Amino acid sequence: MPSAAAGPVAVAPSGKAAAPAALPFTGISPDLYPTEDDLPYEEEILREPFKLKGWWRYLVARAAAPFAKRAVIYERALKALPGSYKLWYAYLRERLDHARPHPISHQAYSSLNNTFERALATMHKMPRVWVLYLTSLLDQRLLTRGRRSFDRALRALPVTQHDRIWPLYLRLASLQACPVETSLRVFRRYLQFDPSHAEDFIEFLVSSKRWQEAADRLASVLNDDGFRSVKGKTRHQLWLELCEILTKHADEVAGLKVDAILRGGIRKFTDEVGKLWTSLADYYVRRTLYEKARDVFEEGVASVMTVQEFSVVFEAYTQFEQSMLAAKLEAAEEDGGEGSDEDEEGGRKNGMEKLSKKFLAGCWLNDEDDTDLRLARFEKLLDRRPELLSSVLLRQNPHNVEEWHRRVKLFEKEPARQVATYVEAVKTVDPMKAVGKPHTLWVAFAKMYEKHNRLDSAEDIFKKATQVNYKAVDHLATIWCEWAEMELRNKQFDKAIELMRLATAEPSVEVKRRAAAEGDEPVQLRLHKSLKLWSFYVDLEESLGSLETTRAVYERILDLRIATPQIILNYAYLLEENKYFEDAFKVFERGVKIFKYPHVKDIWVTYLTKFVKRYQRSKLERARELFTEAVQKAPPDEKKALYLQYAKLEEDYGLAKRAMNVYDEAVRAVPSGQKMSMYEIYIARAAELFGVPRTRQIYEQAIESGLPDRDVLTMCMKFAELERNLGEIDRSRAIYIHASNYADPNSHPEFWKKWNDFEIQHGNEDTFREMLRIKRTVAASRSQTHFILPEYLMQRDQRLTMDEAVDTLTRAGVPQDEMAALERQLTSGPSQAPAAAPSTSTTPANRMMNFVSAGAEVRAESSTEQAAAAAAAANNEDIELPDEESDEEEDVQIAERSVPAAVFGELGKRAAENREESSSSAQENEQQLGALERIKRRRQ
Repeated sequence: MPSAAAGPVAVAPSGKAAAPAALPFTGISPDLYPTEDDLPYEEEILREPFKLKGWWRYLVARAAAPFAKRAVIYERALKALPGSYKLWYAYLRERLDHARPHPISHQAYSSLNNTFERALATMHKMPRVWVLYLTSLLDQRLLTRGRRSFDRALRALPVTQHDRIWPLYLRLASLQACPVETSLRVFRRYLQFDPSHAEDFIEFLVSSKRWQEAADRLASVLNDDGFRSVKGKTRHQLWLELCEILTKHADEVAGLKVDAILRGGIRKFTDEVGKLWTSLADYYVRRTLYEKARDVFEEGVASVMTVQEFSVVFEAYTQFEQSMLAAKLEAAEEDGGEGSDEDEEGGRKNGMEKLSKKFLAGCWLNDEDDTDLRLARFEKLLDRRPELLSSVLLRQNPHNVEEWHRRVKLFEKEPARQVATYVEAVKTVDPMKAVGKPHTLWVAFAKMYEKHNRLDSAEDIFKKATQVNYKAVDHLATIWCEWAEMELRNKQFDKAIELMRLATAEPSVEVKRRAAAEGDEPVQLRLHKSLKLWSFYVDLEESLGSLETTRAVYERILDLRIATPQIILNYAYLLEENKYFEDAFKVFERGVKIFKYPHVKDIWVTYLTKFVKRYQRSKLERARELFTEAVQKAPPDEKKALYLQYAKLEEDYGLAKRAMNVYDEAVRAVPSGQKMSMYEIYIARAAELFGVPRTRQIYEQAIESGLPDRDVLTMCMKFAELERNLGEIDRSRAIYIHASNYADPNSHPEFWKKWNDFEIQHGNEDTFREMLRIKRTVAASRSQTHFILPEYLMQRDQRLTMDEAVDTLTRAGVPQDEMAALERQLTSGPSQAPAAAPSTSTTPANRMMNFVSAGAEVRAESSTEQAAAAAAAANNEDIELPDEESDEEEDVQIAERSVPAAVFGELGKRAAENREESSSSAQENEQQLGALERIKRRRQ
């Protein structure tokens, strides 16, 4: 192509450049000639042909031109500026985009590759140009040219820029069309550049089934302590990959010590031990070393530490044995099929020969047909599973006592193995580290010999067991007790007592001094203070010994200060059974001095009960002193039972007045939670002994004693009911008024209902109104918000309240006629008959029907009488005198009512009994009966 600075360009009249006279574009299509629009840019590049700015403007202006025309401009520019990276890169990108739509066999790719080669003549230090070129070669699948270009790029570029080339080079090496040897060489060179990407090479080797080199590379990676996986794999995962390669491709891997590698992994990676053991066994299986594989399986199940790993190894072991058995059976079937084609005589002859060989060998194991042996081995393996699993658990914790017991049960039909297991257990288990009770192993061991009538061996075992230093004294005491019980089961009573005497003997001072000097005190030195041992000893003495020996054992227990409340009670019962009552009470005295609450409670209760039952009235003062001491030492929660027992003593054998004093003291001493129940008992006993009136002061004391509000309210209701039954209506009403301070209408509606019923039955209009007023006051005082109502609203509220009262009486079942008649009778006065009563129509409107007025009576008086009454009411200083009784008034018959018997209490009962005994006349009895009948008629 001619130079761009060859001279001016002649432009044709049609707008195109003139003939090649001025600018000979030989071989170029006339469409690519410069036009009039190109003249400014052509002139600029003619003036300054070696400036990039002019050429770049030209290219930008012709961005929409065809690629051929732009290629001519690029070629002219690059001829003038061959070292311009910007022009070369832009030109190569456009050529690459122009060639991509075409197939790789198109001529455009050849031109593209030639252009890249021309560019690299000057741009060989530019990595982006190399990347474009190499990527294009990869797309064209030009392996040889690409490999050479990659090598040229690596040689041309500095090593700091090789990281841009190697990923593309590895892509080339990973192509399926690339020869394996070429790929291996590429990856090896790459590892020299960056050794940290060894995993990529290993993956390529695995995909290429180059197992030997893959195993070597993995082994070298694992041996390199400084290796760090760029893919985030742990050394454990790399170990598993190596194991998988070694085991699955054992025949193709040589030069590595597979057994040592896998065993090293087993020691190092304990969380995948089961999988590594199975991999090692699989390695030997693939190499047809079946016996070696079996040995590996046995070693695996005998060394794993967890149940999960055991399950993995055992399952692989069973599959191995099963596959070996199945292979042998299949081989036998094939041999049998081939032999069936022979004649019968030949088959019989061969069978006799095989049988004779077996007898000549003298052992079935030398037989080539070992199907029975393999089957027996497989069944034995399945039967051994519980034993092997037990071994795994014991390897986890060899001091697990319960697991040793379970292991012994596995050999119930094999006494010899049970003995061996017990021997191993007592040797292995450390009492200081044992989980469970290690002494139970010795006891079970001895009982096994006893079960087989080997008492001498059982005694030897117990004797050895007593020499073991256990963690707790109770363990050693159990050994001695079990030994003695074995002697009792075999009728050796004297020997059992002798064993207990030997076990409870106190060690000598020299032995104690020697143990103190050594600084390690064994449990044998503390055995003589074991309560369990002494309890068993005293039971033996009570059953087999005499009273003197039994008392000596009890006294020894008390001297050692190891007695319990139950020991005290048992000792006292023993003395009581043998008629040593005072000695029994002395034991009780010692017990109450030794123990404190709450342990001494049973001793006190039993002591007091026995003492009262024994002496009754004869030693009353001593009993009172005991009760006084008992209640003084008892905590408040435990005083109630003692006070009740004390009061019962006074009621039965003492004075009723002293019993009341005991109850009075009890209600003050018991805690607040028990005061209510104690007051109820106090009131019931006072009413029975001294009559109901005696309970009034008790009720008042209870109400003022500081009981909880709910209990005070309950006590007031009972007190009011008592006064009502005694006819004291005003006293009962006063109690209700006092109790209203503790009764919120919202929380205690039962109280207000009861008071309401009381007023309906015994009250009048004013008392009922007062009750309602108190109820409103209490409700307002207990509410959160208080309102001051106007006077007219309060009056309206009173009218509504009276209406509510009338409705209440109506719902209570009181007929309106009876209420009106009763009101007329009381209004007209006692001297007038009910028929002469004024009509109810004269009653004022605000008068409440059916209520008896407690104040001034409402009558239909004249205006004069009303004025006089008003004047009398206005004069507050007048003294009201009672009206004189009229002689003309009719006699008023007063109804009599008998006094309830409960008023007099027990004294009244005794007086009644005396009167009944003194009355001998039948006439007097008839008169009393007649009087009773008359009283009943009056009540009706």
